[in-house]
Amino acid sequence: MAVSGRRLFLALATLIFTLDQITKAAATAWLAPRDAVTLIPGFLDLAYVRNPGAVFGLFRTLVDPWRSLILTLVPLLALALVIAMALRTPPTRLRVQGALGLILGGALGNLLDRLRLGIVVDFIGVHVGRYHWPNFNAADSAICIGVGLLVLDMWRSTGES
Repeated sequence: MAVSGRRLFLALATLIFTLDQITKAAATAWLAPRDAVTLIPGFLDLAYVRNPGAVFGLFRTLVDPWRSLILTLVPLLALALVIAMALRTPPTRLRVQGALGLILGGALGNLLDRLRLGIVVDFIGVHVGRYHWPNFNAADSAICIGVGLLVLDMWRSTGES
């Protein structure tokens, strides 16, 4: 039996949303009261961070009520766009449906944090030497992978013309 793109879209969105919420709850319970936990010295840490901004801390210095308004309305608009794209994309385009499912699940996970807590919980820290990437979470990772898959699909599609 062939996998339907719509099922893939919904399954990935549900999986990512659930995984994101579970990992954030674990990070809040285990990491919040302690310092960073090093997993790979000089490269990967787990550290609880309350991110009032957008992905990778963007807009964190913007004052409320503008920050809250922007960081709630923009994701809602993005969610509507992702769902519309998924519905307009043929179910046979599995890579696109999967990418959109990753983006939807990640966006929903971060939006729920923002609505429930007023912040987004981040806990994954990647660094090389003194260069440190802003902390992120499973939702951010899924969104970035989904966008990467969409770019790959567009790139491959233009090569077929």
